[in-house]
Amino acid sequence: MTTPYRLLLAVAIVAASAVGGAAYAERVAAQEPAVISDRPVSTLDFTQLIGSADPDTRLIETAYEQLIHSYYEPVNPQLLVDGEEKALDAYVHAKSKTGYAIPAGHATGTATHDLPLLERTVADVQTHAPGLAKGQLTEVAVAGMLAGLGDPYTTYLTADAIRALDEELKGGNFDGIGVFIGKDPKTGAVVVDPIEGNPAIKAGVRTADAIIAVNDQPVAGKPLDEVEQLIRGPRGTVVALRVKHLRPCPKPGTACPPVYSNEVATIDVTRDVVHVPSVRAKMENGYSYVRLGDFGSTSADEVKSAFLAAKAKGAKGYILDLRNNGGGLLDAAVDVSSLFIPSGPIVSTIDRAGDKDVRNAEGDVIGAQPLVVLVNKYTASSSEITAGALQDDHAATLIGTKTFGKGVVQSLYMITNPNRGALKITTARYVTPKGRDIQHKGIVPDIVIDQPVDAPIIDTPADKQLAAAKAVLKKEQQ
Repeated sequence: MTTPYRLLLAVAIVAASAVGGAAYAERVAAQEPAVISDRPVSTLDFTQLIGSADPDTRLIETAYEQLIHSYYEPVNPQLLVDGEEKALDAYVHAKSKTGYAIPAGHATGTATHDLPLLERTVADVQTHAPGLAKGQLTEVAVAGMLAGLGDPYTTYLTADAIRALDEELKGGNFDGIGVFIGKDPKTGAVVVDPIEGNPAIKAGVRTADAIIAVNDQPVAGKPLDEVEQLIRGPRGTVVALRVKHLRPCPKPGTACPPVYSNEVATIDVTRDVVHVPSVRAKMENGYSYVRLGDFGSTSADEVKSAFLAAKAKGAKGYILDLRNNGGGLLDAAVDVSSLFIPSGPIVSTIDRAGDKDVRNAEGDVIGAQPLVVLVNKYTASSSEITAGALQDDHAATLIGTKTFGKGVVQSLYMITNPNRGALKITTARYVTPKGRDIQHKGIVPDIVIDQPVDAPIIDTPADKQLAAAKAVLKKEQQ
């Protein structure tokens, strides 16, 4: 997914949506939109499977077996061999000065030949580049095998990546200060957007402050993940942020670029348990607006609470903003969709054998009507499940631009080896209630209104798509 903007949490690297205001965000191409099935998650325990067998060898065997038997399309084993060799070759050249050239291997399609070939390649690299740890080489090999399929959603996750994914999908309860960070694409400044109710905003950090230094370490030129690591830490400890405050836009209501004043402050923030809500909600001119950042385990409850609170205040219409929402859990998409669809199918997943699993509405409809859903080209995966179901059921009017087009589902296979990694494998494709396959096609909204996708426009007076949503709701009242 090639996108110009992406938000990172300063408390964890996660796939979060961009937020409104002047805090520009830098999207990371390596992070793909995700829909993770809650149901087929497996734990592969090496001890139970093979007793005292070498865990590195077993990791390669497990990856091979899961890809061959679980991937949603037939697998060409040569792609796994080529992917392993390519990844190891790049790693050896980056980490070692041996100049060892990995000989090309040829798969036959039989496990008795291909598995020893994959394992022997790692052993040969360790022999010719003895300074490289076998465990790390094995992880590189497995990551290469998965990458060899050319599927950006089928990957090997390290323990750190699993922790970040878990934090995101569980709503983000972990230690930190509670800010989104990103880079202004014009100035390169690292800017922040503090999250309500968390330590940073309580300490005085303002939306769109530019971070100059963290604990006296300048951040200019540093990647966002390094800045995140400087900011992050255990609860009860203090981090000193040196910031420049943003000067207000001289023409309110226009899409002004960030301009920083000369006012510099050092703010001491005491780290604590942070909760990152997936929902931002407000009432404006009688319309309920809910922006959903991802599809995590708490998302449906948060959307439900926000819309019911608005309904109790006499909301005239409802807007669900799924723009820049890259997805999350499949179950969360079903739960959110069930708030608006009283019965019938929400989504159907289809595995390699053609077996279909139909997920139906769960009878939790809240009567939030009329409803408009905002989408754009970064509305992906679980977001598309919900958008497609609501469109097929005529439960909402979709406004914006064509969605991303990710119509496949991944399963996580946790591995209890010493590295505690996981295999994320595409195991099924999905179709909408009317049988639409959106992979590489996306969903065309009912009303197409184009506008830039950068964060500062969303939920501002310059947001033409949001204005159109309000116009549609107003018209329906007449």
